[in-house]
Amino acid sequence: MSRSLLFPLLALWWTALCAVPGAALAADAGDVRCDAMPARPLPDPAACQSLAGLRLAADASAEQRVQALVALAKSHRKAEDHAAAGEALDCAESVLAGQGTANARHALVRERGNLAYVLDRMPEAKAHLECALSLARASEDQEAIASDTNAIGSTLRRLGDYQGALRAFMRSLDMQRAQGKVSASLYNNIADVYRERGDHDDALRYYREARRIFLDDGNRRQSAHALESMAVVEMAKGRPREAAGSLQDALAIYRETGPREYELRAIGRLIQAALAQGDIAAAQRWKASGLAVAASYADPLPAVFQWQVARLDRVTGETEAAVVRLRSALPNVGEYESDHVELLQELAQAQEALGDRAAALETLRRAHALAQKAAKAKYDTELGWLRTMFETAERDRTIARLEGDNQRRQAEVRQRTLLLWLTVAVAVASMLGGWLVLQRRRQRERLVEAARLARKEEALVRYRRETSALAEDRQLLQALLDSREDAVCLLDAEGVVLAANRAACIALGVESLGLVGAPLSERLPGGEGDALRAALERMEDATDQQLDLVLGDARRLRARLSQWPQGDGLIVCELSVPANAGTIDAPSALAVPEREASMEPGEAVADTAAAEGASMHDSRVREEFRRSLVELMLSSLEAWERATGTGRLELAEKSRIWRVAVDDGRVRARAMERYLGLARLPQNPRWRDVVRTGYYVLEHCAMEPEVRERLQRQVDAVLVYTRRSALV
Repeated sequence: MSRSLLFPLLALWWTALCAVPGAALAADAGDVRCDAMPARPLPDPAACQSLAGLRLAADASAEQRVQALVALAKSHRKAEDHAAAGEALDCAESVLAGQGTANARHALVRERGNLAYVLDRMPEAKAHLECALSLARASEDQEAIASDTNAIGSTLRRLGDYQGALRAFMRSLDMQRAQGKVSASLYNNIADVYRERGDHDDALRYYREARRIFLDDGNRRQSAHALESMAVVEMAKGRPREAAGSLQDALAIYRETGPREYELRAIGRLIQAALAQGDIAAAQRWKASGLAVAASYADPLPAVFQWQVARLDRVTGETEAAVVRLRSALPNVGEYESDHVELLQELAQAQEALGDRAAALETLRRAHALAQKAAKAKYDTELGWLRTMFETAERDRTIARLEGDNQRRQAEVRQRTLLLWLTVAVAVASMLGGWLVLQRRRQRERLVEAARLARKEEALVRYRRETSALAEDRQLLQALLDSREDAVCLLDAEGVVLAANRAACIALGVESLGLVGAPLSERLPGGEGDALRAALERMEDATDQQLDLVLGDARRLRARLSQWPQGDGLIVCELSVPANAGTIDAPSALAVPEREASMEPGEAVADTAAAEGASMHDSRVREEFRRSLVELMLSSLEAWERATGTGRLELAEKSRIWRVAVDDGRVRARAMERYLGLARLPQNPRWRDVVRTGYYVLEHCAMEPEVRERLQRQVDAVLVYTRRSALV
């Protein structure tokens, strides 16, 4: 093949190789998913024709039926008939069933979000509104995108995520400004976020913008609401005079447009502003005006009006009337509403003014309990939202990974198909060139495969070599232990044998497999086993001990117990035959190493000074370590008692870390109690049991975040000390 034909062919092949995956990814980028939508049983579409209020032509299309059902659900929602609204939406989804346009689908999902918002199911509302936003983006409906973003911000505000709500509102504001028209409700929502965050100046600025747009649109009632919100902010800033001016303007509009509830609410806030200024006469005038309006009002009076009238009655000495009014107002206010707590607090003040301190205290307890329940409900809502956010993020991550894999597979299939057609099209003219390219590709694959196999074989050889080395180390360690003539066992704090050499097995008359993993006291007669267990209990405060044991066959053994040099409560048990009972002498605890015996005096002095310096450093570190152990144990016990209402015995029994025994007729956990004070702390503490106790409390107890963080820091502090060479 000529070079002029080969190079264009290679260029065409390379272009197809690079361009096809990108095109495949771009083609699938607009895919819209609403996987967060919960599955629900849907009614039969034929049964939905009999819904009350549904008016449809006989030849109406599926999309027209869906739009009519969504409109019917919206009217039911505004009438607070939420069950009927949900039924209409289920019918709309059943009728839709994959038919209709994107606008009908968007209207259905958006109305489901609105209904969930009204029912205070914020995580569900957020999922529906985010689905609606994705549908609006797919159809490039900028107005719907801005509206859905605003609705998501309102949901985030109700969930307590003020930062996320503010970001959503600002994105919606930018989009609406780009469209040339900003809704007053958006400004009002932004102002509400700033007010709840305590940023009063920004809240007033956005309330003024919302009121201006409401007035431009001719919506005077909503402008009065904005004025009332501004008055609340002014009162929070300590400016009751400015708040009274805004409230009077709002009251004038309410008297023209109604309803009476808004008028009474504004009068209640005017009484509050007058009391804040100390103007009792003005407050009395507003009270008389409000009572005149209330005389013709059939529904329960607004809580803020009742509260402020009761305050005025109490201030003016009409305390009994205030108590009667507050008690009549409380049943009409929900327990989780903030007004309920404020009414209870005012009632407590009135009762105290009447001299009934017991009733006032009981009322304050009720108010405190309700405030706690409301705070817990808010916390549970926020926690549920965070859990939903986490699960949604994990699901989205999995979906994104699967989509990426699918797109890559599709790209590979398309790439291979295109390459096949290109190869067939130029097969006759480029047979030689194709053969060369194919050979080179196969050669590269063979080289890559050969390199991979070589790396794999090299890794296998290295693993086999390391495995053999580990086996040799284990055999060498066992040989070194068995080469010792003295009998040695390594025990834990409870006396369980962790390791034993051959001499120890011979001395005890058992096989190594039967000795390791079982308590050493079980290999001794009853009285000798009790003596060994008592000696082990004393080892926490002793450097070493020595006791004589009599085996079942009347043989005598001398057991010397000493602390394991690396700490952690492990005990070395050296077994020997007493000098008067056999030929094996007991090991000398005072033997001097050969190097020390052969050192010069100058070397001994230098080593002694170095040892003293190291000893002082180790002493300071050990003292800090012991103090950290006691602090961790006390904090763990305190957190357990607060979370469970039980004491140290229950902690010892349930954790199974500390032994519980009967002492002088009392059930006690003596081993645990020694770790509750620095003076009683054993000289050789079992720090791992203390750390296990801390982790057990962290895992099984509900506690406040700052308490959990402090307990975790204390556990980490103990672990830091244990990692130092002086303690490990």
